[in-house]
Amino acid sequence: MSLSRMRTFIEVYRQRSISAAARSLNLTQPAVSQHIAGLEVAIGRPLFERSPSGAKPTSAADELANDIGDKLDAAEAALVSARGRSMDVSGVLQIVGHADFMAEILSEKLLPLLNAGNKVRMQTGNGHLVSSMLLEGHCDLGVSAMPVIDSRLQSEKIFTSRVLPVASPSVAERLANADDFASAIRNEPLLAYNIELSLIDSWLIKNHISVENLVPTLVSQDLRAQRKLLVKGFGWSVMPEFLCNEQINRGELAEIPSPIGIREMHYYLVWAPSVLRKIHVANARKMLLEQLNLVN
Repeated sequence: MSLSRMRTFIEVYRQRSISAAARSLNLTQPAVSQHIAGLEVAIGRPLFERSPSGAKPTSAADELANDIGDKLDAAEAALVSARGRSMDVSGVLQIVGHADFMAEILSEKLLPLLNAGNKVRMQTGNGHLVSSMLLEGHCDLGVSAMPVIDSRLQSEKIFTSRVLPVASPSVAERLANADDFASAIRNEPLLAYNIELSLIDSWLIKNHISVENLVPTLVSQDLRAQRKLLVKGFGWSVMPEFLCNEQINRGELAEIPSPIGIREMHYYLVWAPSVLRKIHVANARKMLLEQLNLVN
């Protein structure tokens, strides 16, 4: 069985579609169908049930994917890495992720790539947009604060940060001295990442403070905008420590005492396995994993 046929099979298995796999592999649909048919002859069992809605894997396909999926990804990554050691690994790298993380953490880690001649295009987006941009081929790598659950994508944890409730020192002191802390903080203007209160809801629940009917005064998916308002003495929020640590050390912000405790959040580097066939992307992923794993 050729490596190309096995890659075609894995792509169809992950995409659940002949046409989507063809686009991802830059092949024609007849070529993809021919690869799958050849494998089915070699195995002696059908691998997919074709229908207008896509390609449904059979039990034989499930078994084969479990046997070779990760091994094939690793083998291809090793081949690309070997080629990269003797070839030009520069190119245009498209990255999508949370604006504040890319600005505060990721940007300086890109210097080795930039110095090596790569061009980088950074786009902002949350977890759902990150997955969509990667699956549709609009971006090469993504950074998400959400674990990847789509089997068509792979990820590795690259950064962990404590998540702190913060406000200006005067607001934090007023809250800490309140007779009823839970009521006081619910009545204080709240700055949030989204209307669903991501980051904030888990802190409230952990500290036994009701989330019900709590509506943020400001919603912004760039937490640096919230940070500016907090420093001016307006409201409170919950944000990763790397975004507020300098302001806390300078006395511009203060951590609000948590009755029970705080939590951590994780960031993940995310990619579609097929994109690692591009040497400059495979090299960039490897370098970023090395660079970012050093900062924790």
